[in-house]
Amino acid sequence: MIPQIARELLKRYGTEGEWLLDPYCGTGTSLVEASLFGMHSVGCDINPLARLIARVKTTPIPPALLDSRLDRLNGTLLKVGFSGDVPESPVPDILNLEYWFSGDAIRRLAFLRAEICAVEDESIRDFFWVAFSETVRECSYTRTGEFKLHRIPAPKMETFNPDVFGVFRKKLYRNRQGMSAYLQKRKRVETHVSSANTAHGDLPAPHPPNGYALALTSPPYGDSQTTVAYGQFSRLASEWIGYAEARSVDKMSMGGRVGEAAHDPDSPVASAVERIRAQDEKRGREASAFYADLERSAAAVAKALSPVSTACYVVGNRRVKGELLPTDEFVVSAFERHGFAHRETIVRNIPNKRMPKKNSPANIAGKTAATMHEENIVVCQRTG
Repeated sequence: MIPQIARELLKRYGTEGEWLLDPYCGTGTSLVEASLFGMHSVGCDINPLARLIARVKTTPIPPALLDSRLDRLNGTLLKVGFSGDVPESPVPDILNLEYWFSGDAIRRLAFLRAEICAVEDESIRDFFWVAFSETVRECSYTRTGEFKLHRIPAPKMETFNPDVFGVFRKKLYRNRQGMSAYLQKRKRVETHVSSANTAHGDLPAPHPPNGYALALTSPPYGDSQTTVAYGQFSRLASEWIGYAEARSVDKMSMGGRVGEAAHDPDSPVASAVERIRAQDEKRGREASAFYADLERSAAAVAKALSPVSTACYVVGNRRVKGELLPTDEFVVSAFERHGFAHRETIVRNIPNKRMPKKNSPANIAGKTAATMHEENIVVCQRTG
């Protein structure tokens, strides 16, 4: 979700002082916009790195305290940089670590990690972890602009020599400027980030007494196996930080539990799923599992919303095996079963979405098909 979309939907359907729920909050765009608008908010995500970033983006830190700790860390890095002698520090147990990082990058990242672990204040430590997570990615052999985890070619690796400390400092001070601008505009509201998984029926806390007035979210377009591998993209940074579930995010994600109860056989996607299944049984089951999770999630969200509330879902209608899956209609149908009425569906182009323009639905070299170039903003309302 881009900020402009969240901002416009808040203007149309938000109410200052009320509560917003984002069951797929990612790195917290909707939570930031809610706090600028004047709504309390709760965001959920299964990815620990996304939760970290969302929490840091919405947690005010006293500027003087942050600057004091930034100056201290910067002084340490400058001293080590001038000496050229990076002290030995514990290296996390990461599978194939040398495959993804040079020896020098490992040594410097390990030193940064140790320095961050020594920070006592949790909010400042988390602030440093966010800059560190981006540094890990930029200083690895990972290809930029990819949708899954791939390594750069061997010739590029020979000349790849990132300035680990320089990248880290750059990220820190950019984020410091961002926080300063945010603190000037943020309203006095509550913001919470939760690991609750609504696809499993979980409900996040806190629970507003009258329920959430607005659900504003952008769920995954499809299962992680065949769209953007959400967990892969963040795995290396998560493992460096020490998140135990770093390698299980994609399995926990929407559609990751193939073989469980299928979605409603009368839903708007049912016929397309059956046609996919006729071509490829496995892909049909994966698509079915994704919509079963989306259906469970919509039920949990509807339960958490107030008797007078609005649900805004930004979704994409993807193709699988050449079959168009009308996810926008599925969302409408799912919420209608819980007393909501379809208000409107807004269609917008997505020129910069992190996903391929084409794929190979038949897995035949040279035979491609368009994926999607539009997303649909579905708005449903319950009026009591």
